[in-house]
Amino acid sequence: MHELLIADDHPLFREALKDFFHKNYPTAKIYEAERANQLYQLVEQHANADLLLLDLNMPDTVGFNALIYLRNQYPSLPVVVISAHEDPPLMRRAIEHGAVGFIPKSASQETLTNAIESILQGLPWIPEAAQTAPPISPEERQAAQALRSLTPQQLRVLQMVCTGLLNKQIAHELEVSEATVKTHMTAILRKLGANNRTQAVLIANQLQIHPNTPPFD
Repeated sequence: MHELLIADDHPLFREALKDFFHKNYPTAKIYEAERANQLYQLVEQHANADLLLLDLNMPDTVGFNALIYLRNQYPSLPVVVISAHEDPPLMRRAIEHGAVGFIPKSASQETLTNAIESILQGLPWIPEAAQTAPPISPEERQAAQALRSLTPQQLRVLQMVCTGLLNKQIAHELEVSEATVKTHMTAILRKLGANNRTQAVLIANQLQIHPNTPPFD
């Protein structure tokens, strides 16, 4: 019996994936999340799942941050990126950051079936276009290494900083004290080797889907 996780903020797409799994794997247990904070809790509860399908554009996360964190904390969990962004360099970046597969949301039922079956058998499924795309930059590789050291809460705080929120606003969103947020920020700066918030944002910005986006844009 397969245990499958779906992380996507679009209810209709989650329903389509669940219909696909119910049809092809009728005994599978399926769990879902629509936000990154729900995803982290879900994975903690089902760390031995057979597969996680991860959308890159979930609320509470930025670019490849969630993928990098999950691959570092749960290396035995196969993570497959399923995304509407289909350019080959993006696919290559997802694979280099630890995804065992990349499935475009425009993929046919036949392609989806072949990809899922291959991955469940322990084999990666990488679109041919991704294999010939250029590798990630040294700066992005270094940023990914730094972000692997953050806890889920630190990662969430950093992502909020990247959207331009101040400590007081972050504290309100997380329902914690402003002093707690400051403690998280101190740890984040230390782990990233950054001197201030702007430098931390610039490091995190390397992992965005479009890494040339200016901070706080």
